Amino acid sequence: MARDTFTSFDGATLSYRVEGDGRPAVMLHGFLANSRFNWIEPGITQAIVDAGFQAIMLDLRGHGHSAAPETAAAYPTDVLACDTEALIKHLVLTDYDLAGYSLGARTAVRAMVRGARPRRCVLGGMGLSGVTAPQQRVAYFRDAIENGEQAKNPQAAKVIHGMIERARLNPTAMLNVLAAQIATPIEALHTIAAPTLVVSGADDNDNGSAEELAAALGNATARRVPGNHLSAVQSPELASAIVAFLGAL
Repeated sequence: MARDTFTSFDGATLSYRVEGDGRPAVMLHGFLANSRFNWIEPGITQAIVDAGFQAIMLDLRGHGHSAAPETAAAYPTDVLACDTEALIKHLVLTDYDLAGYSLGARTAVRAMVRGARPRRCVLGGMGLSGVTAPQQRVAYFRDAIENGEQAKNPQAAKVIHGMIERARLNPTAMLNVLAAQIATPIEALHTIAAPTLVVSGADDNDNGSAEELAAALGNATARRVPGNHLSAVQSPELASAIVAFLGAL
């Protein structure tokens, strides 16, 4: 598996991994994770490669091996979508698929609203409110990161800080990533033409309803797999759902 870097739109150095030689599938991981945690370790990358695709896994800004500056100016509004566009441009991709989980799914939506045109798209761990009103989740994570045991949900804050430690993330960089999030008006969702699979865990409504997001997109199908927001990504059914959708004629 090859790891490489590229220079994004603003000069930041971002890291990505490539596996396989088939049809390109750009893959965007979730908040407080990285390509290894969300794609490689759960076996999703291997399933995609075995199905004849090339997995192109971006470590989002602030995450993994990508640049994680602490200055707020390095995280302008919609920065993750801009980085995704920069990767697509760097690799000269004109015919590709797009997949994201959680924050990666929101980023995929933003990229498509801004003009990205994948053949197909998979939005994992995402619902309607997570796209149209992300401030709710932003406030939840900000409270947990900033206040720890004094947060509104101390148990959730403990889990979140454990994820930050496991992934060796900079809390300041994570707050900057949160500050760069932007809502997508529901009307803008109607401009997305790519056939889309909206897939979430059966017990996952952390970002709202997957079914409502699929309905708002129009050219989309909702599906549930076993698990909650954190565990569904480990479900073999998620990998199977992604492969089946991307491989459909």
